[in-house]
Formats: sequence, C-alpha cells, structure tokens
Amino acid sequence: MATHLVKLACERPDKLGRSLSQWDCLELARQVMENGVVASISPDTVRRILENHKLKPWRKHLWLSPKAPRDAAFYSIVRNICKLYTRPLAAPEIVLCVDEKTRLQPRTRLAPTLPAQPGLPVRVEHEYERKGALNLFAASDTRTGKVYGQCHERKRQVEFIQFLEHLNREISAHVTLIHLVMDNLHVHKGKQVLAWLEKHPRFKFHFTPVHCSWMNQVEQWFGILQRKRFGKPFNWTRRSFDKVLAKAEQQTLEAAA
Repeated sequence: MATHLVKLACERPDKLGRSLSQWDCLELARQVMENGVVASISPDTVRRILENHKLKPWRKHLWLSPKAPRDAAFYSIVRNICKLYTRPLAAPEIVLCVDEKTRLQPRTRLAPTLPAQPGLPVRVEHEYERKGALNLFAASDTRTGKVYGQCHERKRQVEFIQFLEHLNREISAHVTLIHLVMDNLHVHKGKQVLAWLEKHPRFKFHFTPVHCSWMNQVEQWFGILQRKRFGKPFNWTRRSFDKVLAKAEQQTLEAAA
C-alpha cells in the first residue's frame, strides 16, 4: 500500500482525471480507497507515510524555464547590484530598493476587531466595506531599513514620477548620489521618466535582470508588510550572492550537457 501511495503522490492529479491543482492528504486517502488498494485509511496515516519518504505533494515551488539567458551580462549585473548592497557607502550616497505593490484593497470592518482572551483567539468581524484598490509605491533603504512610500490609484509613469519627486523632497540635499534598484518595468524606464532623470542627476537607476525579483530587497518587505510592521535592514552578504550564482552556473552547465 505504501508503494502505491508514494507512486500516486509523485504523479499529477490531473493525469489521473482528478480536477485538482495538487494533492493533499485527504485527497490521497480518498484516491487510494477508490483504487481499491485499501479499505480505509486516514489523512494522518497518509501524512506519516509520505513524511517517511520525504514527500510533501501539497507544497509547491516556483521555477522558471531557461528563457532569460544566464550569460556574462547577467552575472555582471548581479555582481554590480551585490556591490551596492554590501560595500561601504560614502557619506553622500544611499541605496534604495524600489517597487510597487499593486491592488491593495482597503477594507473597513463593520465592527471593531476583538483582542484575544483566555480560550478565545482574536475575533475579526466577517463583514467589511470595500474602499477601492490602491498601488503602494515604496523605496527601502538597504542600510537603515527606512521605507519611503506613497499610495496612488494607478501605476503609470506619471505616478512613478510623483513618487520620485517625493523621494527628492524627503531625502536630504547633502545626499548627492541616490542609487535606485528596480525591475525593468516600462513604468520605470519610459520616456517621461528618463526625461525626469536627466534633470535630477543625483538619482542613478540600476535595473535587475529579467525574472530576478529576489534581488530587490523591497520585495521581502512587501511580503512581511502583510503580516506585521517591519523596520530593520536586510543584511545581505557577498556569500549570499556567491551561493546563488554558483547554483545558476551549475544549472547552466547541466543544461548544456
């Protein structure tokens, strides 16, 4: 029975005619019973068997087909951004990671949220009032953890320039070089933005390679933002980049072979 269960867990549900995106213990238990392998089995038993074989088919990990080249230009960009994150900065320069968190939906609960009590969890009113959707433009200082932010109803070059103006006002004039690390989105490199950049020479843009959102530290802050407030810098090291690049080089060699 265990062999059949392991084989089943290593196959896609849709290949067996099941309308499921992935297996869980309950669905696997149902499937082995439907297949007549065992008369009865609990989801907990399924979990124990799979854990013994180091299988967790209910989990998933994103990966990307090798469409974006991992060539010399890619490694050069990665190492240059690594230097921005790790080298000592001169007194008049800072490094900010910039991006937008889209489709934020403010929802006001119709009744106050009740705090936890002995024997009771935090209680949140089910009903809420929708108040539209916003885009959060944010820039995280890689050395201090300070985050600059603005909310806009849309995400275009116009709004991005407004955010750049906000940074220009908020950051002290004694800072003469402001590095902005961001992705290759058209909003970040359109004609209007480039025209603005020419008039503000203390700003310097650095674009991450395609499909490398992991290199933008503000992405980590966005993830944490949904759960709690966070104001500490991310202490990245050269070793972190070396591990990633070594893995990428190994995958490239294996693909070539």
